[in-house]
Amino acid sequence: MEFTIGGRLEVRITPADVGKRVSVRRRTNSGGTGVEFTDVVGVLTSWNDGVMAITRRSGESVHIVESSLVAGKVVPAAPARRRGPAASFEELAAVTARAWQPVENETLGDWRLRAAGGFTRRANSALPLGDPGLPLGEALGRVRRWYEERGLPAYVQTATGAEGTQELLCAELEGHGWRREVSAEVRIAALAPVGDREAEVSAVRLTREPDAAWLARYQRFSTPGPHVLRVLGSGPSVWFATVPGSGDAPDAIGRCVVDGRWAGFMAVEVAPEQRRRGLATAVMAALAGRALDEGASAAWLQVEEDNEGARALYDGMGFAGHHRYHHYRSA
Repeated sequence: MEFTIGGRLEVRITPADVGKRVSVRRRTNSGGTGVEFTDVVGVLTSWNDGVMAITRRSGESVHIVESSLVAGKVVPAAPARRRGPAASFEELAAVTARAWQPVENETLGDWRLRAAGGFTRRANSALPLGDPGLPLGEALGRVRRWYEERGLPAYVQTATGAEGTQELLCAELEGHGWRREVSAEVRIAALAPVGDREAEVSAVRLTREPDAAWLARYQRFSTPGPHVLRVLGSGPSVWFATVPGSGDAPDAIGRCVVDGRWAGFMAVEVAPEQRRRGLATAVMAALAGRALDEGASAAWLQVEEDNEGARALYDGMGFAGHHRYHHYRSA
């Protein structure tokens, strides 16, 4: 990481650069006699009272004492992706929201308040895609009350790590006492290679609605009710995949929502005793084939950061990270 001009380290950022992507180097206390340095790259979200905060792509906020800073500069936005389709955060945020719609929906300026009886955080969180039309503190109070009236915890879903994401909002939420609970990565890829994977797609049955067997395999189906089926069935063009098994529950399942050029993959699950047989690949290939028939050309999915098995599978299919999303809960 290059910080020097004519061989000299320089600090070329100021509090006026809040909101910009920066790269800094700071001194750290190594516990020994030598001096160690740590580099941090992210969005500068605040610089007050001699302390600066930088939000990394992962959503982690790093606080740096100004006196420890030895170099810093504003850097360009993250470089263009080398794999998969081009996509803006705004486009993907809209597409992912349409693929998992709530039962109840209300606007607060450019924010959307979403509820679905507590079934998943995505369907029961505020989605802030612009100005709420109120000062942030007042808007967050409205969000809390809206969810309290429904007997639900108040969440706000945010994103980091791409051009136009919400690092500043994340920092403001933390300043108002909201805490990040869950983070996941949104990945994208070209769709055709997913559909062209060698897999036993003939074993996969595709339907427009989930049947009792599909729901028996779905791990999130712990709170049965009409709101669950409403969320699962939401989206422009929804498909469910099933690989039948010998018992009551299938060996594997999956869900895909086709929306224009995008195909979103969700709920890809395989029975523990049937793993490493290529069933997840078969499910995704079959769903991708149907999405290609409907004119889609790009794919997206969401994966939690600790799901190493899924991450390895998606790496092999060409999926690469676009941005991360987070759920902040009111204190």
